[in-house]
Amino acid sequence: MPLPKRLTVALVQMACGDDPAENLRNAVVNIERAVEKKAQVICLPELFRSRYFCQTEDPAFFDLAESIPGTATETLAGVARKHGVVVVAPLFERRAPGLYHNSAAVIDADGRIAGLYRKMHIPDDPAYYEKFYFTPGDLGFPAFSTRHGRIAALICWDQWYPEGARLAALQGAAVLFYPTAIGWHPREKEEDGQAQREAWKTVQRGHAIANGVYVAAVNRIGHEKPSAGGEGIEFWGSSFIADPQGIVLAEASPDREEILVAEADLARLEEVRRNWPFLRDRRIDAYGGITSRFLDEPGLKEG
Repeated sequence: MPLPKRLTVALVQMACGDDPAENLRNAVVNIERAVEKKAQVICLPELFRSRYFCQTEDPAFFDLAESIPGTATETLAGVARKHGVVVVAPLFERRAPGLYHNSAAVIDADGRIAGLYRKMHIPDDPAYYEKFYFTPGDLGFPAFSTRHGRIAALICWDQWYPEGARLAALQGAAVLFYPTAIGWHPREKEEDGQAQREAWKTVQRGHAIANGVYVAAVNRIGHEKPSAGGEGIEFWGSSFIADPQGIVLAEASPDREEILVAEADLARLEEVRRNWPFLRDRRIDAYGGITSRFLDEPGLKEG
């Protein structure tokens, strides 16, 4: 079946509460709102079924994890099948006892799971203690064929790594989705907040340009404080969709729930890549060092 020439992308920027069932219901309502806006591929934020629990290290939060397929994917599959849309569902995956991933299920328009991505880059920073909860992904950076086009879904911290974006694009992804939970530490916002958010936006626009693809990054909103106390994180929203030249087609506010919609013209990938042939001019014979942690200068190695 020939792939469509255009697809309409929607990002669900939402606040996430303590009740996983309520968050799932809200997600369904928002997906249906996106359908009303003619969306064909709809992406939810990272770990949308709960508050961002990684602000503290607490074994009790492992109880939030769920199997894939499971309750959430079955519910979202029903919505996808009913409306003929693709849903990117980021979930806390329980793979086996004691083995958990930060994952995204790509649910096709017929309700089947077209593919699964497991977050590859796992951060460990103040209030982002993800290494306590998540095993690094082992599925690489795949792209998935769906009724509405070939897409990839990477997750949050993956946003900062050009290698992941490149590998997904090399597998034919026309749109890179980045479900996200990112924000400010309140005491840093005044001095560094604007620079932090602009860096986040700029690096992802760079992925769009360097690979000649669309990039769609969706974030949550709200100021979430851990129950154990602390300043918490003020999630900065600002979800956006950029085209293959890095032009921002649509951008959400920093503090409101929104359904962000933009059209991806897949013929534009061909047009942009003909004029900016970055994939043609790659020196694949010269990139062996990319698999090294760091390339030490001669004479500086120990021993």
